[in-house]
Amino acid sequence: MEDEDLPIDPTTLPIFIKAEEIRDMVQRICDLLPEDNKQLQFLKEELLGHSLTITSKLAGTAGDTLYSIKMEAATFIRRSAHDLVISYHSLKQYGFKEVEYYLTVRELIEEFRLLFIDWVAGFDKWNYIIDRWGLFNPPGVGPFDKDPDDDIPWDGERFEDED
Repeated sequence: MEDEDLPIDPTTLPIFIKAEEIRDMVQRICDLLPEDNKQLQFLKEELLGHSLTITSKLAGTAGDTLYSIKMEAATFIRRSAHDLVISYHSLKQYGFKEVEYYLTVRELIEEFRLLFIDWVAGFDKWNYIIDRWGLFNPPGVGPFDKDPDDDIPWDGERFEDED
C-alpha cells in the first residue's frame, strides 16, 4: 500500500491543530465564567458547542470524501467560527469581567480563517455526486445537470444471478 492510500489523520492537519487551539482557548475562557450568571452559563454551552462543531466536522471530512459533504461541513464550520467571533459582544453584554481575554479567540479564528480558505480550495472538485438542491455542487455543475453516471450500463439481473 502506498502512503497516498493511507487514511488521513485529521489531527495532523494544520487547520485541525488550529481548531484544537481555538477549542482549548474557548474552554479556558468558559472555565472563568461565573456559575451564578445564568446568561453566561447558557452562552458557555453555546461557545463549547461551536468549538466542538469545528473540530468534529473537520475530523469527519478528512480523506476522500465527496465534494458536497465537505462543502456542507465547511458551511457548519464557517457558521460556528462566525458565531464564536460575535459572541464577544454577548460576553460583554452579560457582564463577563474578563471579556478582553476573548479577543484571543478572535485572533485564533482569524488565523483559522486563512487555513480554512486553503482547505476548501483543496477539495477534489471531481469527486462529487450532483446535489439536486443546488447548494454544494462543484463550480460548473448545476442541480439540473445530467448525471454522467446515468450513461453507465447497469445490469441488475447479472448481480442477482451471482447469489
